[in-house]
Amino acid sequence: MGLEQYKGVFIYAQQVDNVMSSIAYELIGKAKDLAKDLNTEVTAVLLGHNVSGLVDGLAEYGADRVIVVDDPELETYRTEPYAHALASVINEYKPDIMLVGATAIGRDLGPTVSARVKTGLTADCTSLEIGDFPLNPPENGEQKHNQLLMTRPAFGGNTIATIACPDNRPQMATVRPGVMQKLEPKKGAKAEVINYNPGFTKNNKYVEIINVIKQAKSVKNIMDAKILVSGGRGVGSPENFKMLEELANVLGGMVSCSRAVVENGWLPQDYQVGQTGKTVRPNVYFAIGISGAIQHVAGMEESDIIIAINKDEDAPIFEVADYGIVGDLKKIVPALTQALKEELA
Repeated sequence: MGLEQYKGVFIYAQQVDNVMSSIAYELIGKAKDLAKDLNTEVTAVLLGHNVSGLVDGLAEYGADRVIVVDDPELETYRTEPYAHALASVINEYKPDIMLVGATAIGRDLGPTVSARVKTGLTADCTSLEIGDFPLNPPENGEQKHNQLLMTRPAFGGNTIATIACPDNRPQMATVRPGVMQKLEPKKGAKAEVINYNPGFTKNNKYVEIINVIKQAKSVKNIMDAKILVSGGRGVGSPENFKMLEELANVLGGMVSCSRAVVENGWLPQDYQVGQTGKTVRPNVYFAIGISGAIQHVAGMEESDIIIAINKDEDAPIFEVADYGIVGDLKKIVPALTQALKEELA
């Protein structure tokens, strides 16, 4: 079958316990950009049981069409039935592009499905765009147009790779949560709805879920914060993070950290920003005692304003910062906190 028969930008609309995950709306936002360049439509694929109530939300965030696979086998996520359902949708409707969130579920589902439909998958993408491939074609070499160019950190974050899948369809990618921006919802917007039955036949890969134990977490999500006060190894000790907490409290923000802080056991991983942590987009991001390794920068460079405080004037963090202060953070942070208290009093 020719590649020209594959059309449209599809996203996997992840839901858990009939609650739509934010990554679904982020993927729709990016899919709309890609679809505009390709002059095509955006389709959300919704898998689950009794999930019809989620369709309108997908439409309001920009989906032109929603393919719903509703079956008791999909009530709780399991690899086999979900992979069968999504692979069946791809084989039936032949999307040009298929995007999946790089969540715990998506990182399991995406590669499994790509293998079944015999295509490639670029994992943990931080940027997607439509363009020509190869970027720099050799002399007399062929350059293909309207390809999905998928960008991700590689080699431990030490370089950035742009990858394409020119010879197979669909072009598949998993996308890091928090990287793409959701559109403003349009209340009352409607989408074409298709109910699809892929037919489930149990096999020895169907696991049986005996019990689900949910762990309640009191930790707030740093991805929702408008102001983040982030500390690195340079903060020196877990006790010194109290200075950062005081600054965050004055500003109504949250504390976050770099990977080194988590590895030292100073803060839980829930607070980590970076390639192996969370991607954040606050209005203001304080990088305090953070050198600015590319792995960390990948998780915060889209912040509106970046303020760096570091004693090393040559620290890479100053290359991405909007404002930089060179000096002893133990003196600067308390002084800044006090000045803000007086200003905001």
